Amino acid sequence: MNREEIIDRLTDIFQDVLDRDDISLTDQTTAQDIEEWDSLSHVQLIVAIERQFGIRFTSREIMMWQNVGQMTDSLMQKLN
Repeated sequence: MNREEIIDRLTDIFQDVLDRDDISLTDQTTAQDIEEWDSLSHVQLIVAIERQFGIRFTSREIMMWQNVGQMTDSLMQKLN
């Protein structure tokens, strides 16, 4: 799975969890860019991503993310 495919799947997850069809993710997207992306929804997003991709993130990995690009990097490492 390439980076673009992962971001497309992440976009679908974000739209579903945050209940907003107008979300379009890029590597630079942060929680500050999406009003509904708060600490509670962040946990919901992580759970949904882990289920969708069949992987688990460590707390350390999650704490290191500053944007969707870093989240995608972690996902790509786990999927390879």
